[in-house]
Amino acid sequence: MAAKKYTYALGKRKTAIAQLQLFEWAGESMINGMKYQEYVTRPDLYSVLLSPLKLISAQDKYHFIVKVVWSGESAQVQAIKLAISRALASLDLASKKSLKMSWMLTRDARKVERKKPGLHKARKATQWSKR
Repeated sequence: MAAKKYTYALGKRKTAIAQLQLFEWAGESMINGMKYQEYVTRPDLYSVLLSPLKLISAQDKYHFIVKVVWSGESAQVQAIKLAISRALASLDLASKKSLKMSWMLTRDARKVERKKPGLHKARKATQWSKR
């Protein structure tokens, strides 16, 4: 059996890590062994997930297989979006330019701030009393 040619990319958001294989032919896109429509339960996240492919008008040209772990559904979808964008950018210079102009190649580095000792939460302290 011939080896299937794909482009590998990694995407991260909060603690979510997405490992993506992007194939250059039409097929069924899978996330963790499930169709992406079954894995992503929120319909508003479909547009986020497929936005890099829509931007370069290549929804029918590519399909992907993703292994994603940790974090919640929204962060996982955003990590997959970054991985798709990186894979598409490595394939074509023109698509890299348009993806970069629409900020899809920028990693969102915001994470939850850790709780500090002596405080209730990361920044919430007890109410200060003057007397």
